[in-house]
Amino acid sequence: MSLPQARRELRAYRATNFAYETDDDGRVATITLSRPERKNPLTFESYAELRDLFRALALASDVKAVVITGAGGNFSSGGDVHDIIGPLTPAARTAFLFVRVGLAGCDMGACALLPRTIGQGRAAELLYTGRVMTAEEGLAWGFFNSLAGPQTVLGEAQALARSLADGPTLAHAMTKEMLHREWAMPVDAAIDAEAVAQAICMQSADFHRAYEAFIAKQKPRFEGK
Repeated sequence: MSLPQARRELRAYRATNFAYETDDDGRVATITLSRPERKNPLTFESYAELRDLFRALALASDVKAVVITGAGGNFSSGGDVHDIIGPLTPAARTAFLFVRVGLAGCDMGACALLPRTIGQGRAAELLYTGRVMTAEEGLAWGFFNSLAGPQTVLGEAQALARSLADGPTLAHAMTKEMLHREWAMPVDAAIDAEAVAQAICMQSADFHRAYEAFIAKQKPRFEGK
């Protein structure tokens, strides 16, 4: 199926390199990395399809939130050993393994994102050593928001995605934008930028519907505009 260049529904998209499905009204999509016999590694083809799909999802008129999971009890072992990384042998738990084959520990923005998430010292240790970060460490350090068992994790992720999809997606988009932009801002500039962001959101139909619902003591219905 060709991907859209303008706003349209994506519930009918048919993936080639992974599984893709949406819930009944198309607001939550689930992408399943589906090579369980090899712990769901990614290839150049799957990277490219994911890139194109997410560019299209940014314009989707139906899908509001996306869950990414892996088949067979694993999420993903990362880049395909033979297709991308050569001799690197990945582990099932969270690790940054490039250092083990003489490559820089950083990849895909790890040196920017990881220190901001778990702190400079912990990030440096993981990137220098390539050791596995346990689930308990990840939760305690803030790398994970929560932990769930293998039988419940997908359902819990989809429930969270549904709550986001049913929420004020225009405001969520603004929050996401500010989370990224404010990394490089001093506090005074961030406060000014947030005031502008709130003023923009206050002009939305979602804000006015929410205000009217509040006055009527009803639950608001957000439409993303």
